[in-house]
Parts: sequence; structure tokens; C-alpha cells
Amino acid sequence: MDTATPVPDTAASREPGTVTYRQAVLDDVPVVVPLVESAYRGDTSRAGWTTEADLLDGQRTDPEGVAAVISAPGSVLLLVERDGETVACCQLEHRGEAAYFGMFAVRPELQGAGLGKRIIAEAERRVRTLWDVREMHMTVITAREELIAFYERRGYRRTGETSPFPYGDERFGVPRREDLRFELLVKPLV
Repeated sequence: MDTATPVPDTAASREPGTVTYRQAVLDDVPVVVPLVESAYRGDTSRAGWTTEADLLDGQRTDPEGVAAVISAPGSVLLLVERDGETVACCQLEHRGEAAYFGMFAVRPELQGAGLGKRIIAEAERRVRTLWDVREMHMTVITAREELIAFYERRGYRRTGETSPFPYGDERFGVPRREDLRFELLVKPLV
């Protein structure tokens, strides 16, 4: 996988510069954890549209969880940088004939300007090249209808296959509701 692939930043954006992609290393953990937290939890996340602050309190991830993603065989944590600053990330994991897309975070003040769409397209391109997979999978909290609709516009389809939220495991947050579940979304990559 390329360590840094420059891509001209032609989409409407709130900052100038060139976007590059690179695989995270363990030294990146202190940058990734607050990026993910800022996109999903607490008042900071409310500046963007991906917030889960009304659904969950507590953390979204921690240093150990990010380090595990970086270190796991068949797993890539893709960092997105603009002008040398990390602005987004996503997890790509090889799972047989499919890849899993997760831990997707874009700095809240940059959300809604097209960067997320470009990152998803780059992630799909990379997993096809890297692992020759036929599908991309992801799980999304079913209560996140706006987020699910965003992914549906990118070609992902709801499967109806759900799994329970890990209630009682605060590594994934402290639920504010009793009805949280994940749904599997799938997109063919052929």
C-alpha cells in the first residue's frame, strides 16, 4: 500500500491544500484517538453531522483499540492528511472476499464539504487493489438514519442483518438509549 498518495484537493473544501493518504503506524495513535472522539462524542462532535452525542456518552475508542487496529494482520488504518495535518481516518480490514470499513472519522469542521465521499471512494479502490475483494461491509447504528442514507447514496445497501450494541462494555461508549443495534451495510465492488 502506498505510504503517501497525493490527491489534488479539487472538491469544495474549507481548507486549501493537497490531500494525501497513508497507512497509520503506532506513533499515530495519539493523533487518531482525539480525531475519532471529536467526530462522534461530546459537544465538539456537534460541529459536524456524524455526532453520536445524543445516543452515546463516554468514549468511541481508546489508545489500545486504535493500536489493535493498526497492529492486526489484514488491517489498515488509513490516515488522510491535508498540508501535513491529519484530518480524517478509516479502518480497512480484510475479511475473506470482503473488506470491512470502520472507524471512519472526519474532523467535524470539515464535514459536509465532500471529503468523506472522496475518502470512501479511495478506501474502496484500495481494498480492491490490496485484497481483490468483491464487497465492502460496514456496520452502522440503526438509529443513525441520516448516516445510513448517506451510505445508501454511495451504493451501500441495508441487509436487515443486525447485531446488538455491546451494552455494559464502556470501551464502546455509554448508551443513552435501550434500543441501540448495528446493521450490516454492504456494497458490491465489482
